[in-house]
Amino acid sequence: MEPRMDRTCTAFAGTKMVASGDVLQVALKVKKYLKDDGKENVLIFDDITSAPVELDLRGTVEAVTKRFESLVEPEDKKAGPGRPKLGVVSKEVTLLPQHWEWLALQPGGASVTLRKLIEEAKKKNFAKDQIRQAQDAVYKFMHAMAGDLPNYEEALRAMYAYDTKKFKKMIADWPKDIQEHILKVGREALANVK
Repeated sequence: MEPRMDRTCTAFAGTKMVASGDVLQVALKVKKYLKDDGKENVLIFDDITSAPVELDLRGTVEAVTKRFESLVEPEDKKAGPGRPKLGVVSKEVTLLPQHWEWLALQPGGASVTLRKLIEEAKKKNFAKDQIRQAQDAVYKFMHAMAGDLPNYEEALRAMYAYDTKKFKKMIADWPKDIQEHILKVGREALANVK
């Protein structure tokens, strides 16, 4: 995954956390780690999704810094037509003819109606979505970093059963940095203690 400059990430060398913070901070710390101690591969994870993050660390510290700073879009950047300040993005939506007919009859047209429906669904499902996203993030991270550790499958079952007490017991013997990161990214998924 390309780094998202609006998110934080965390880097691991083996089971040891070597950096955490915004993309540039992590890139510079990982570059230093690889130069000084780097005997192990470093895996970097997005702190929200646990998707792997790929960082281009070639060149000098200055070159890396310049590369990542160029990814940050200036706020006063001249934008194209449309509603750039709202972040409107044009994509294709495929619907059945009766859906298009209904949308055409709505005040404001299809785009306004679809945005309203989406916002309503987001509000209605917010808590469930947060839990599901946190569970997905924990699963992805555990799959990558803890798949060979004892009680891996039992810990996953406990998480999906919302049994936080059992989950914490199952991961209690795991490396401390891995435990702490799981609890950080899984905060929403692990909030309901049985």
